[in-house]
Amino acid sequence: MTRFLKVAAAASAAVLALAACGGGGDDSSTGSGSGGSTVSDADVTAALEKGGTLTVWAWEPTLKDVVTKFQEKYPNVKVELVNAGTGDKQYTALQNAIAAGKGVPDVGQIEYYALPQFAIGKALTDLKPYGAEALKADFNPGPWNSVNSGGGVYGLPMDSGPMALFYNKEVFDKHKIEVPKTWTEYLDAARKLHKADPKAYITNDTGDAGLTTSLIWQAGGKPYQVDGTNVTINFTDAGSQEFVKVWQALISEKLLAPVSSWSDGWFQGIGNGSIATIATGAWMPANFVTSAPAGSGKWRAAELPQWTAGANASAENGGSSLAIMEKGANKELAYGFLKFANDGDGVQIRVDGGAFPATSKTLADPKWLADEFEYFGGQKANEVFAKSAQNVVTGWSYLPFQVYSNSIFNDTVGKAYVSGTTLTDGLKAWQEQSAKYGNEQGFTVK
Repeated sequence: MTRFLKVAAAASAAVLALAACGGGGDDSSTGSGSGGSTVSDADVTAALEKGGTLTVWAWEPTLKDVVTKFQEKYPNVKVELVNAGTGDKQYTALQNAIAAGKGVPDVGQIEYYALPQFAIGKALTDLKPYGAEALKADFNPGPWNSVNSGGGVYGLPMDSGPMALFYNKEVFDKHKIEVPKTWTEYLDAARKLHKADPKAYITNDTGDAGLTTSLIWQAGGKPYQVDGTNVTINFTDAGSQEFVKVWQALISEKLLAPVSSWSDGWFQGIGNGSIATIATGAWMPANFVTSAPAGSGKWRAAELPQWTAGANASAENGGSSLAIMEKGANKELAYGFLKFANDGDGVQIRVDGGAFPATSKTLADPKWLADEFEYFGGQKANEVFAKSAQNVVTGWSYLPFQVYSNSIFNDTVGKAYVSGTTLTDGLKAWQEQSAKYGNEQGFTVK
């Protein structure tokens, strides 16, 4: 769900000050991982046995049970789990704490798209000195690559969002529409559905940065190239143009429901069939169950349509890491918590609570793969999600100032959905304004 959160411009401005003042504040950190020195497993174990207090800022609900079990295993450790807001609200609070030099938590939940921005602002601890690189094989490539930035490892993956096409089988069967294998077929299905029922749409979209970048990612696009402080932004690449070709037709022909994601109208559309598909991350099923119960039994999960017939490509949409704040006070304890939550007992606790895993072991677990989803008519949907996770296209990068870039999406690309501006012009404006900002922040952006 966090992938769809719109970042307010004011919040973004505060967060983006990270690049300038990420190194500010007090120097109260006592973790021996600072400065690149090595921290052994024995150091972490000793810290856990000795105990202390950890402050964790996160909004993900299954972490409550993780904290309970962690404290049972390590009774000398007290964890204060704080919901300081979701996404941009928490990032603003983090930045304010960093700037003030006090109140910085030990651990923060950071979404993958925002992680590079915090890392380059020196707000996060590089986990390489803790041996984090040895954990690479424990995670799927998509989320693992997302926590690597500028040669460092700045978090451990907590969950992931390999994409799937969720579709209303009842609606498709009623109008004799086949599940599209390509995005061209998807466009044809959109036309057929809307012609048969003018109140029904293949999907909704009022302009969403996360969806746009994820579909470009799946198409093999690499509009963002980052090499330290040298950045290239180019939405004329082939993958971006594949997206534009199909999505511009959907917009121009008014085949998209003018309903914003996560609104009441969106969930109503999912329940009553007026919205027939959603292309999003594998974390979505729980939201169907809780917010669109009327659709139960009608929906199914399928692989994403492909941009090239016969291809087998996917992308990530959403997901978060747990990261250790550079100004946190208990880094060994924090790393012990990260390993427990994201690569230890906490993984199963969170999966049992409905979270989607980032660990390769869980995605290969026969029991997990055999889970039947009542909402999807008894379908073993995890098989679809696991396959998607293995097929995520490699080589994707986010901007080191992606939070800001996403905040101006509706003022640039978003105009194509409401004012007649083309997607091509909107992407060009997004590119230019993002580059302008990056250069102002000290990056060299082309």
